[in-house]
Amino acid sequence: MPSFPAPTVDVLAHTGAAVALIVVIAVAVRAVVVRVIGHAAAGAGVPGLLTLLRRRRGISDAERIRAFGSARRAQRARTVGSVVGSAATILIFGTAFMMVLGQFGVNLAPVLASAGVLGLAVGFGAQNLVKDFLSGIFMLLEDQYGVGDHVDLGDAVGTIERVGLRTTTVRDVAGMVWYVRNGTIERVGNGSQDHAVAVVDVPLAIDTDITRAAAVAEEAATAGIVEHGHGGDVREKPQVLGVESLSASGMTLRLTVKTEPGRQWAVQRSATERVVAALRADDVALAG
Repeated sequence: MPSFPAPTVDVLAHTGAAVALIVVIAVAVRAVVVRVIGHAAAGAGVPGLLTLLRRRRGISDAERIRAFGSARRAQRARTVGSVVGSAATILIFGTAFMMVLGQFGVNLAPVLASAGVLGLAVGFGAQNLVKDFLSGIFMLLEDQYGVGDHVDLGDAVGTIERVGLRTTTVRDVAGMVWYVRNGTIERVGNGSQDHAVAVVDVPLAIDTDITRAAAVAEEAATAGIVEHGHGGDVREKPQVLGVESLSASGMTLRLTVKTEPGRQWAVQRSATERVVAALRADDVALAG
């Protein structure tokens, strides 16, 4: 049986104990941090932390949704929480790895220098990916849009089908699916936040009595909304704004209706159909 000098055994035992302690502490800290981040992102707050300390099960999706006020906010919080949790895991285990190397007498200065050079090279090579990733995080934090929203992203206009940290998926009215990198989105037009507006533009002959046409259009739009069962989609009654444009061949009368998000097109179609029919029935000349 080979034997080792006492000092060597003591050094090995001390190093092994230190490494084991570092690993155990890193695993424990990572578990606590990830759990806390998960509960905070789920909207549990102080009650959720007390539940965590009491070793009870996490909050349900229904409780999470009620805490944030909407399923969309809960989804965004879970995504951000996942990103923060992953970053915390990398930081904790990376620090523990460096401490373990230090216990074995490894000079960390060259290692850190090499890691810095490698990170710089990767950063230059993947700068578009990093840009997309950071843009996705800020987009989620700012709640610029979510699944189901009708948006104008510049190159793509349609309904959001999926929101990721790198890309956003949009389906347009023709059924085409667009995959837009988050880092390339310079502006966002969202027609589904808080409320929407149905716009009805009616072309009229140049000699039309505007006061009479406006009264008929407003009454007809209200009747059309009720007739087609859109009463629950409308927040305010139709409002005639007046003449929107004027030309040698005619003019355009504009009427608007404030609606629930995403319901503006259905309300617009119903109101337009009824307004045009009412104006014709009242012998109001339309521009052809």
